[in-house]
Amino acid sequence: MPLVTSEQMLSDAQQGGYAVGAFNVENMEMIKAVIAAAEELKAPVMLQTTPSTIKYGTLKTYYAMVSTEALKVQIPVCLHLDHGNSFELAVQAMKEGYTSVMIDGSHESFENNIAVSRKVADVAKAFGIPVEAELGRVGGKEDDLETKKDTNTDPLEAKEFAYETGISSLAVAIGTAHGFYKGMPVLNTERITEIKKVVDVPLVLHGASGLADSDVQDCIRRGICKVNFATELRAAYVNAGKTLIAKKPDVYDPKKLGLAGMEAVKRLVMEKIKICGCAYKI
Repeated sequence: MPLVTSEQMLSDAQQGGYAVGAFNVENMEMIKAVIAAAEELKAPVMLQTTPSTIKYGTLKTYYAMVSTEALKVQIPVCLHLDHGNSFELAVQAMKEGYTSVMIDGSHESFENNIAVSRKVADVAKAFGIPVEAELGRVGGKEDDLETKKDTNTDPLEAKEFAYETGISSLAVAIGTAHGFYKGMPVLNTERITEIKKVVDVPLVLHGASGLADSDVQDCIRRGICKVNFATELRAAYVNAGKTLIAKKPDVYDPKKLGLAGMEAVKRLVMEKIKICGCAYKI
């Protein structure tokens, strides 16, 4: 089916007490793997690209691949700009066919974050596209942005932020980090409960790669409606290729490496979909 926006799938998740899995993809093989996993489990799914991934390819390239693969299946597929780092990029993504965008002003002051998020949300209304924004800072590194200290989302600021910006969903900081964890993260999951009491829009969890399944599910029970997975997928894809080469060092066909990566990513995505509780929701 044609690409859809994230609005209905996140609303359904919010009402149903589960989360939609959102998976960062880097190439055709990962796109095919994510959609195949969601189709097999009859789950709604979001595929995401960051600015560095877009720089590697282009907005047009990823739109063409994801929209083509989505037409082959009967599940809702959304193409989302993850961590959009400028107003210009967010608008360009909308023009190129992305059906959901994130503007990440979390590294700005509270006032500037509101300003840029509201500016993107205003334009998105004309396109009929939902907008995700982030308040507070998720630790670790996402593309070229690195945060060494976590700053958890303040519930009262979140209420004001959602009202002033008109965004469709809000990524919150509770102690998670992008990339693999070097130690056990200390999560303030109670913060999700507090934010949900005062914010109506669906809440998003970033930095889920490497979290215990029980922690992810606890966050969902408390109100998270979208969970992002990126680093684990990249590692699964690359490690599958390494394993194949170790077993068959004379392999030279890129398609064999791609197939190995696809199989590994599909298995992982199916696991994450089940953890999010969105399997068989279609």
